Amino acid sequence: MRRRRASGFPWVKVGLCALIPLVLLNLAVAFFGNTHVFPLSLSFLEEKAHALAAYARHRPSCLLEGHPELAPLIRDTERRYRLPSGLLGALVEVESNTQPHRISPAGAMGPGQLMPSTASLLRVEDPFDPAPALDGSARYLAEQLARFRGNVRLAVAAYNAGPGNVNGRVPRNGETEFYVDKVLTAYERLRPRPPPRSTKPTSARPWPGASPTRGRSPGPVRPRYPTRPPRCRGAGGMRPGSAW
Repeated sequence: MRRRRASGFPWVKVGLCALIPLVLLNLAVAFFGNTHVFPLSLSFLEEKAHALAAYARHRPSCLLEGHPELAPLIRDTERRYRLPSGLLGALVEVESNTQPHRISPAGAMGPGQLMPSTASLLRVEDPFDPAPALDGSARYLAEQLARFRGNVRLAVAAYNAGPGNVNGRVPRNGETEFYVDKVLTAYERLRPRPPPRSTKPTSARPWPGASPTRGRSPGPVRPRYPTRPPRCRGAGGMRPGSAW
């Protein structure tokens, strides 16, 4: 009597059933979040699921009402939290390319790419709504500027890597150092330029004691030394052979 070979079909079926939700999750993030995600990525699964759920709650109102322009919102938010002009705009440009519905491969959401835990900490209920999302990003950035005493470079690094990972310098983790350079480059381009200095020609001032001519040509300059030549003295006094 022949023995039946153990078929591997059940294990293949179980593996496919486990992979299908993973692939669908990553493909949904890539499609709805306008980003690039490896279909079999196992990183940040909980964050990506949270971002998709938040996007699903936000999308109906977005289809009905639409979104305002980001540039005026960014300028108003910078003034509200006294941020350097152009800094928040540079950060949003690098984070999401000014796309309100952006979802990162790590599950960060919205124009400022807030992680679910950060959005919850900042009490941003809808991170895809530009107004509250930019407000939360500006508050978080202002906190980092205050923490690092106005050092823009360290504050931007803390926004990306977290303040606990910035110990007086930009962390070298293969991402944050390049992120900081991109934000500062965009900030240099977006920040307002100082007004040019006016170069007015300076009129020549008269010498002290000179009298104004009032349109008349000056007379001949008289010598100030006396007509009688002065006595010439040597190193010890009167020159030898002098008649004086």
